Amino acid sequence: MPKKIDPQVKERCVRQVLEHLPEYSSLTAAAEVVARREGLGKETVRRWVVQAQVDGGLRQGATSEELAEIKDLKARVRRLEEDNEILRRASNFLRRGARPPQPLIVAFIDELRSEGHAVESVCRVLREQGCQIAARTYRAWASTKHPIAARTISDAAVIDQVRELAWRIDHEGTRRMTPEGLYGRRKMTALVGRTRPGASPGSVDRAMRSLGLQGIRRAKGVRTTIPGKDGRRARDLLDRDFTAAAPNQTWVMDFTYVRTWAGFVYVAFVLDVFAQRIVAWNVAATKAVELVDVPVRMALWQRGREGHPVVRGELIGHADAGSQYTSIVFTDHLADEGIKPSIGSVGDAYDNALMECIIGLYKTECVRTAIFHAGPYRTIADVEYATAGWVDWYNNRRLHSTIEMMSPVEYEQAHYAALNRELHPV
Repeated sequence: MPKKIDPQVKERCVRQVLEHLPEYSSLTAAAEVVARREGLGKETVRRWVVQAQVDGGLRQGATSEELAEIKDLKARVRRLEEDNEILRRASNFLRRGARPPQPLIVAFIDELRSEGHAVESVCRVLREQGCQIAARTYRAWASTKHPIAARTISDAAVIDQVRELAWRIDHEGTRRMTPEGLYGRRKMTALVGRTRPGASPGSVDRAMRSLGLQGIRRAKGVRTTIPGKDGRRARDLLDRDFTAAAPNQTWVMDFTYVRTWAGFVYVAFVLDVFAQRIVAWNVAATKAVELVDVPVRMALWQRGREGHPVVRGELIGHADAGSQYTSIVFTDHLADEGIKPSIGSVGDAYDNALMECIIGLYKTECVRTAIFHAGPYRTIADVEYATAGWVDWYNNRRLHSTIEMMSPVEYEQAHYAALNRELHPV
């Protein structure tokens, strides 16, 4: 609420008193009635009216302009007196010619402050005499404890959180990087924002730079699928549309290789397009049809175990034109389970682009790092162990930008929760 009364209120009160003054026994009585109606003090309104009469020539006294001039002159006199006193006190150390040292300036201003002089006035006089010192500079010098900037505090908190997310201490007491340490700035910002909503991308970026973190990059892919010539090839039902309205509508499948000391090991995946969730995977030492047939059986079992079994005739199983996926054994298995087969064109990775992307993530985040397996891959068991850890992280904790920075399991759970939402009574 403003301390100064609005001029319009003042004019209205004066006008009411002067217009109705003949109706009252005195000026004080009229002022008292108007003041009570306006919620003001009686003496305040009376003084306004008296001053208005003086300004109008109806009463003897100093006008408002004269009072303002007198007030200004008094302020100038007080300022000159203060400046002279400050200059007199400062002449002792200003006569040396050179700029006084910082401690001496601070001590001088402190002394004058203790006597009631304003810091701004002291600094102004010193500047007029050639000693350049601002009030802000004095306060910075005089403060024994500088306040810490809010950004510095928030950045420190973000750095601590990123450090906790990116590293952990294992059972042996060794500090190891977590899978989240592979994130770039966008995913790390989303992850930090889950517990610290105010964290900005800039603060996360600064934290990652200070900790030496940067998003891992993919290497160039290698072709592993050889098209089959003798298999029965189904037509392409997706036409590069890797979207689905719900789980168990479209699965994509493919496999890749991992080099070990014992030779090549092959890893096959089955991915649900809706949430990009890996519903099954399999590791084998050969590229026989069982490599890709077993994960389909596992995926059907997993979906039934979760309470969301596959409905016959509603699921499309899409793969590339590899000999394993066009084989009679695999095709018959899909037919027995009521899965509609779909095969992309020969030698065209874009017809199974989503699966190629997931395999690229697997090779980059799991195979080429020591996050899920320390040291080189010696046997098929090492690959199996690392793949199990990566799939668990991928499905349950890894954030995906294509599904609103959620994990595949979270995205599926949100879908089913929306379907099973309870009706509220009307």
